[in-house]
Amino acid sequence: MSYFNLDFYKGKRVFVTGHTGFKGSWLCRILIHAGAEVTGYSLVPPTNPNLFSLADLDTHMHSVIGDIRDKEKLLAAFEEARPEIVLHLAAQPIVRDSYKNPAYTYETNVMGTVNILECVRQSHTVKSFLNVTTDKVYHNNEWVWGYRENEPLDGFDPYSNSKSCSELVTHSYKNSFFADGHVAISTARAGNVIGGGDFANDRIIPDCVRAVEAGKSIGVRNPYSTRPYQHVLEPLVAYLMIAQKQYEDGKYAGWYNVGPDECDCVTTGELVDLFCQKWGNGLSWENQAEKDAPHEANFLKLDCSKIKSVFAWKPRWHIDEAIAMTAAWTKVWLQHGDIPAEMDRQIHLYMEDKK
Repeated sequence: MSYFNLDFYKGKRVFVTGHTGFKGSWLCRILIHAGAEVTGYSLVPPTNPNLFSLADLDTHMHSVIGDIRDKEKLLAAFEEARPEIVLHLAAQPIVRDSYKNPAYTYETNVMGTVNILECVRQSHTVKSFLNVTTDKVYHNNEWVWGYRENEPLDGFDPYSNSKSCSELVTHSYKNSFFADGHVAISTARAGNVIGGGDFANDRIIPDCVRAVEAGKSIGVRNPYSTRPYQHVLEPLVAYLMIAQKQYEDGKYAGWYNVGPDECDCVTTGELVDLFCQKWGNGLSWENQAEKDAPHEANFLKLDCSKIKSVFAWKPRWHIDEAIAMTAAWTKVWLQHGDIPAEMDRQIHLYMEDKK
């Protein structure tokens, strides 16, 4: 992927849904860094503290606070922005929350996708649309090999299943309204991301950060669950690459897995061991496995042969570097340092890494 750089995005009008979330905030920071004209549409930041505020994004982009389920408000923001590229990240993203409020999860993740695609369908400016889903869209057999893009879609829990539905909605719109190729339509399925600025509930790295802040040991709920972990910049840069390549040539539109290499599929316990090692100061963790926890897949990984073959893409940072970058960001935050500068530093390092 050494031929890909961010220069393409300079001056491009980009519409990002879910821009106040963890991934959305990093994505907007990259786009601002690249000189894009960014409009974001999202609910208020979902956590306190939150990366959107810490990253000083509001003053460098047009931020619209709104619900993706509100079709009229979304359309008004969309028509004002007149985007060329649309990156759809808005979602209810937490598995355990989807058990507590399944209807809201489906309304947001399914009808939200319908609403943004309706905006694209009625637009005369959009050339490239990317729907960001999840590795959990696949029917999970908990086998040892990775899922490919042509495997059956059937997520188990309401979150995963709603994202499977979001994929199917996208496929239908692509076939029904964009078959002539005037808008290139893709989806990207990424695994678990880590990085500085994630303060969500029920995620392991935020749990580590909260423990560090409180001066306590880290409680680990599922220490033996294997997950494909990657730094947040890995999928975000891949999304931007896909959106660019299909903008330039519609033949690249399709469905793409974006995940780490085999060596970065580690257990939660191994991940926390690495965090403790990078952090130092005697940080430790304890097993707090729950007996009656809601079902979450024990093992799930992606086969990323397609994106590697089509774009010569490959991950740049392995798990060790990803954790090191996460720890570095967290130390800047705890010391009340310059968060935008630290984010730009990491973006620059990532883009310059040619290995």
